[in-house]
Amino acid sequence: MKVIIRDTKKEGSIWAAHHIAAAIKAKAEKTDKPFVLGLPTGSTPLDVYAELVRMYEAGEISFKNVITFNMDEYVGLPESHPESYHSFMHKNLFDKVDVPAGNIHILNGNAPDLAKECEDYEKAIVAAGGIDLFLGVYPSEEQKAYGEDGPLAFNEPFSSLNSRTRVMTLTQDTLEVNSRFFDNDVNKVPKQAMSVGVATVCGAKEVLVLAFGGKKAKAVKDAIEGPVSHYVTLSALQLHENGVVVLDEPAAGELKVNSYRYFKAVEAAENK
Repeated sequence: MKVIIRDTKKEGSIWAAHHIAAAIKAKAEKTDKPFVLGLPTGSTPLDVYAELVRMYEAGEISFKNVITFNMDEYVGLPESHPESYHSFMHKNLFDKVDVPAGNIHILNGNAPDLAKECEDYEKAIVAAGGIDLFLGVYPSEEQKAYGEDGPLAFNEPFSSLNSRTRVMTLTQDTLEVNSRFFDNDVNKVPKQAMSVGVATVCGAKEVLVLAFGGKKAKAVKDAIEGPVSHYVTLSALQLHENGVVVLDEPAAGELKVNSYRYFKAVEAAENK
């Protein structure tokens, strides 16, 4: 696992956006096959998306040969609803860059057969050649606003580390956290969501996870320095040969001093 530490969320987000753009360009130099990109929602990746849009507008990157797969979507919420993840992604990224509409994949929370929709999503990832880079947020804002534990997408603690895309019933904590997007009315929040699994994310060739803010420091410490555990789902990234976690200084606040120094030294050596 590689850990990148920047002073601020903005700086970490810009690093992540440029890393994604560089990965897209690197593949394009080797093959004409599409770059397959996994994407999250929430406030955390907004600065990443804004920087990717800026780079596109400046002619620094194109998404014409990029295929995307999103992490999750609510069940039963119309795609046109302002809080659907379809709406979020189009508003903040897809409508602002040149990714072809046919290359965009987001789970259909209104599919007549949700189990089949999940199976087909996994098959579509395989058919695309597998995900080259999966961008994630940790802990997922959809579940724990204050980062007491370590969910990834809608994978609550105790989700199997071998889990794949599936329908999940949301916990009361999740419903209460998400009610702020639904007029603070917990009864308006969809009770289920569809989510990629931990194994779906970790099956990507590279996993790049963002964790910003002091409230996430304990969960970050557990994921990076603790044991691999289904209680802290991101700890599975310890087993990934190409996993990267991007932190700001507050999120790195509970790492051991020697861990912090090690990650800083590794990055400095790589940049020489």
